[in-house]
Amino acid sequence: MRQKLLGFFVLFLVSMSYGQTTRYIYETAVNPDSINLVSMRIEKTFLDVKGSRSLFISENKLIKDSLFASFKPEGKEERKKDKKNLSKTEGRKYAEPTFFEYFIIKNIAEQKVYYYDRVGGKQIYYQEDRPLKWEISDVTEKQNGYPAQKAIAIFGGRIWTAWFTRDINISDESYKFSGLPGLIVKLEDDKGDYKFDLVKKITIQNAFEEPMTADAKQSTRRDFGGDKAALALEFNKNRKAVSGNKGTEIQDFAGGRRAGGMNSGGMGGMRGGHGGGMHREGIGGNNFPMQSSGVENISFTNGNQNPIELK
Repeated sequence: MRQKLLGFFVLFLVSMSYGQTTRYIYETAVNPDSINLVSMRIEKTFLDVKGSRSLFISENKLIKDSLFASFKPEGKEERKKDKKNLSKTEGRKYAEPTFFEYFIIKNIAEQKVYYYDRVGGKQIYYQEDRPLKWEISDVTEKQNGYPAQKAIAIFGGRIWTAWFTRDINISDESYKFSGLPGLIVKLEDDKGDYKFDLVKKITIQNAFEEPMTADAKQSTRRDFGGDKAALALEFNKNRKAVSGNKGTEIQDFAGGRRAGGMNSGGMGGMRGGHGGGMHREGIGGNNFPMQSSGVENISFTNGNQNPIELK
């Protein structure tokens, strides 16, 4: 019963309409190499806050998910509403790779954090079980246009230095970070791999949301990797079974010379039930169907090369 109530709570958070939302935009720098310090890659991440709820999502994932939703008949109307809330880059018909192939939902008042991901179209999530312990110093500086105070925390195998401002009375920040008496306007780790800088604050009417399905799998932080792997194996097995059935149907179809001389050579563009020029959704939701005309097929990195959490 407790797990069902927790699942319902997460569903409630995601499925409720955001209405008017404050979006804090961070310029996020990521070092893609876990061994060497190479050129940092820059992308935008969003912290959408309304009331006591917040959503962390990268701009590139938002664009990708919004594009994905537009290919679903039931998502076209939602796509129209979301369109005006994306950045100017949303007009493109492809999404850039992102290091944040997930999103995070927080109940700010209760300091509850939920990590959400997808494997082969299957949704999976867990509640973070490690509370952040901040050491707040007396050091103050102006950071990104705000009077800010320094704080340090150890999380996920990294030492994080945060600068928060009491001028914005929100105990929140990008990723899983929260718990300080004000919004974090600058955050970076001791290894120089991740850096978040607040660059803009805007108000939007409708934030993008991805409804959670009734069969979303609840996991735990410790079991998450294993549960994802199991879902990936299940998805791969089902996909091979479907592909095998489709291949048999095509051979039978060609062998019977149905449809006026169409043969297996003429059906060579078919893969897994999708027509030529369509790209199937891959394991982990890293690819999504796109028409080949004017749309690029993209493989997305999942951030595992240099994960934000080392342990």
